[in-house]
Amino acid sequence: MKKILFILLTISIYNSNYAQENIDDLLAAGISDAKKFTSSYIAPASGGLAYGINNGWFNNGKSPRRYGFELSLIANVSFIKDKHKTFAMDIGDYENIRFEDNSSSKNVATALGHNNPDITVIVRYDDPIFGNQEAELTLPTGVGSTNINLIPTAFLQGSFSPFEGTQIKARFFPKTKTDEAEIGLYGVGLQQEFTSWLPTEKILPIAISGLVAYTHLNGKYDFTKEGIVEGENQSVKTEVNTFLAELIVSTKLNIINFYGGLGYLNGESTTSLLGTYRVSNGILFSEEIIDPFSIKQNVSGIRTTVGANLKLGFFGLNADYTLAEFDSASLGLNFSF
Repeated sequence: MKKILFILLTISIYNSNYAQENIDDLLAAGISDAKKFTSSYIAPASGGLAYGINNGWFNNGKSPRRYGFELSLIANVSFIKDKHKTFAMDIGDYENIRFEDNSSSKNVATALGHNNPDITVIVRYDDPIFGNQEAELTLPTGVGSTNINLIPTAFLQGSFSPFEGTQIKARFFPKTKTDEAEIGLYGVGLQQEFTSWLPTEKILPIAISGLVAYTHLNGKYDFTKEGIVEGENQSVKTEVNTFLAELIVSTKLNIINFYGGLGYLNGESTTSLLGTYRVSNGILFSEEIIDPFSIKQNVSGIRTTVGANLKLGFFGLNADYTLAEFDSASLGLNFSF
């Protein structure tokens, strides 16, 4: 889990598997090129996280009784499709980077993919003493190098029904710090059963609800102690903010119910490289760069969910599958009071 979160929350040039001179070369080539490459490299990972943290918001279209409370433990996995593992790197979009074999474009690994064999580029930079210089740089790989094809998420969720047909929901993953990495999540939602407003609510065979929810994920990795590049307070920070609107339909049986949802997800992720970096362009010269760049990316799309819910007294178990840009599966343990 730590390795997955590390790669999803960090960006290519700060992976500790890469030598210091390679990072120097990429930053020396220019902030514009470094930001351009990193944006394409992390985009699928940001999207996968945005979709993953929005699963499991509902397990039924019918609202519990008034003043009812439900506590859930929810686990999700989002599946990585082949199209998320590579991106087309067009050299025409870069100022100081070219492929070693002078190709104009190649499919290279994203943070979710793997370059096999390695792909090498030539980075050009301007040394104030020696003029134009070039250096070889091996492009980074991603979680595909460890045969990982899914993105896991998990959290606690609670719901309370202050009124008939209305549920106020909240989800939480406590801020967890392991070595130099930390990650936390919270979200709030409101689900309203529309059929509870109808005079025929007691005899209708189905329940229809609407859900709106907001989710926030915050992650940070401090790699100053790794000494990859000389400097201070070096870290990468990722924030993901999403909004979800969903229409839910379910059966109204006593023990087993089936449910489905059609929703729209909209969100934004921001990944920032923070700290001071003293980049060496050679033996006699170094350049100090502070807070090199911040990347904002938007995520949006339609999702469809189908699932089933088993309820035995105060205990419930639900499982569902969601079709979206990142397909996913969710499992929930539910306790009603």
